[in-house]
Amino acid sequence: MIRAVLFDLDGTMLNRDLSLQKFIEDQYIRLNVKHIPIDQYINRFIELDQHGYVWKDKVYAQLIEELKIKDLTASQLLQDYLAFFPRHCTPFDNLKKMLVTIKQQNIKLGIISNGFGQFQMDNIKALKIDHYFDTILISEYEGIKKPDREIFMRGLSKLGVSPKESIFVGDHPVNDIEAAKKAGMKTIWKQNTHFSHAPAADYCVTDLFEIIDIIERER
Repeated sequence: MIRAVLFDLDGTMLNRDLSLQKFIEDQYIRLNVKHIPIDQYINRFIELDQHGYVWKDKVYAQLIEELKIKDLTASQLLQDYLAFFPRHCTPFDNLKKMLVTIKQQNIKLGIISNGFGQFQMDNIKALKIDHYFDTILISEYEGIKKPDREIFMRGLSKLGVSPKESIFVGDHPVNDIEAAKKAGMKTIWKQNTHFSHAPAADYCVTDLFEIIDIIERER
């Protein structure tokens, strides 16, 4: 019997690639980085970012050095990122429809996300989904991060459910799928083309609304 579904954020509910593309284009225009071709600025940022696994202070420091940006500092660009990225947060298709359908079945919802606390909360609120969740755990606030088993167990404890009564949905083969399986949870892999191989998840989805059928099967 499934009593809870917990989600990763970036790459699972938040379409981070599209959100980042929109933000970088906007930043380029707003900050008037005209001496560098826009495609060069965007493409190099994305390369240095490594799908979000390099924090932006390092990304911007490298970007300034390589592209010889003179009028802006790495600190200024980072503060701009923190302030403006949430304005471009874009969900994957059917996110809210899926969450509403799950809530109607009296199933508890949670988020377990690695990242900086306020920044991730700003992104969750920008997606307008924070009110659907019974608990939200962000690694900076918790003092532990995925794939540490403890952060999964902490989330389950807050929801008052056991691992066998829960499903975890994520896109990262190790931090999400492998780690949640080790915690005893069922797993759903939200397909992510950035990874060269599919993890050994219990289920795999390309569209978030497919999760509804999986819950029905498990129940």
